[in-house]
Amino acid sequence: MEFFLNGLMIALQPENLFFCFMGVLGGTLIGVLPGIGPTATVAILLPATFDLNPTTAIIMLAGINYGAAYGGSTTAILVNVPGEASSVVTCLDGYKMARQGRAGPALGISAFGSYIAGTLSIVGVMLFSPILARVGVAFGPPEYFALILTALMIVTYLVKGSMFKAWIMVALGLVLGTLGNDPLSGRERFSYGVLILRDGIGLVPLVIGMFGVSEILETMGATVIPEVFQKKVRGILPTLRDWKDSGWPIIRSSLIGFFLGIFPGMTPMIPTLLSYGVEKKLSRHPEKFGEGAIEGVAAAESCNNAASTAGFVPLFSLGIPSNAFNAVMLGALMIYGLQPGPLLIQTNPEFFWGVIASMYLGNIMLVVLNLPLIPVWISILRVPYTLLSIFIIIFCFLGSYSINNSTFDAFMTFFFGIVGFVLKRYDFELPPLILAFVLGPLVESTFRQSLMISGGDFGIFFTRPISAVLIFLAVGVIITAFIKRKPIAEIESET
Repeated sequence: MEFFLNGLMIALQPENLFFCFMGVLGGTLIGVLPGIGPTATVAILLPATFDLNPTTAIIMLAGINYGAAYGGSTTAILVNVPGEASSVVTCLDGYKMARQGRAGPALGISAFGSYIAGTLSIVGVMLFSPILARVGVAFGPPEYFALILTALMIVTYLVKGSMFKAWIMVALGLVLGTLGNDPLSGRERFSYGVLILRDGIGLVPLVIGMFGVSEILETMGATVIPEVFQKKVRGILPTLRDWKDSGWPIIRSSLIGFFLGIFPGMTPMIPTLLSYGVEKKLSRHPEKFGEGAIEGVAAAESCNNAASTAGFVPLFSLGIPSNAFNAVMLGALMIYGLQPGPLLIQTNPEFFWGVIASMYLGNIMLVVLNLPLIPVWISILRVPYTLLSIFIIIFCFLGSYSINNSTFDAFMTFFFGIVGFVLKRYDFELPPLILAFVLGPLVESTFRQSLMISGGDFGIFFTRPISAVLIFLAVGVIITAFIKRKPIAEIESET
């Protein structure tokens, strides 16, 4: 509690408070607008944060994440278009409530459910991150290699489509991560005499191109203005009956979202689908789900926000990102000179506790600010997406160019935008590639360091208990995938 109170004092500093506000406000806007998403947004804004204090910068970038998780509910309820992928579950009951004239209670319960889930998840981050960090201190190169290998296997197992395609994306990400100088010997690799490739491919151009430009290319030419079903929202505060129906679903879904959100590759979409299915099974009136059940909205939004926050546990304590957004955050921490991992909390307590405390304040801001701003979001939704896409694409190229003032980075952004567009068209999922690209250098260095320690003996990965358990877990994931694997698409269709 003493550490948290010190962190609260840091979060309440005017500069940190202002950037926390800007983060949650901008995140909500990104969540309202279908398309670009928080991952590309953080990559675009990353160059603008280089002059900020690292704590201030991460406070703002983290606010974009949980702000976007909240903002996606607005379009899901009013327009039946999910602002974020995980908000597709909110559409099932939220839009039906809007058609019944109950858009206000749906928006209200999503806001309060998100606040409760976010608060519980922040408590979980406070409790579990230091514990996991103490465990991580015992990790050496073999354990870290086994942990990353397991994380990558889990990522491929949890993809929505073909696992074989996910393996291809992981392999492509690892190959792209090897471009440039060898992390141990310093020798050039795969630069082909191109001077600018000696430093490797930048994370920001890759992410902006894959997640930002490719999304714009997919939606380019769209002239359909989303139809807002209920233009004037009244009665935002849920009734006692609404709270009675939604109370336990909020608690259960928050716990499901948090504990599943910790696992690598577990995007908020998967826990949200599972929590919705659990509430439907436990409900006395399951026939109401999909027809405007407020507990369905409460469960989806609570789980979504809890899972989004839970990803900070492995990021801060082990330096392992659980999804594409946290992979970008890992790159940002390294750029700021902070090394995520077991020693982060010990060596930079003011950073860790300042960010945690800011999440509490950010959740309060989301409830206080965003419900009155619903008319503003409705007005923005009426703007043709073609017009918005022009401004987004400009910011994409400005963001990549401003890192090194390099036209090559802007060209790489466009190139990866084309690549991402083609990959999406053929149902290749992008998050495994981003995770492999970020973790690739760490995989290589820990693998080679392990062999140096053992004198080239591969048995080191099996004679150390933690490493052996993790490798057997990774092998078990692969074997399970071949024996019987239920795709996430099937779970979604059943839900």
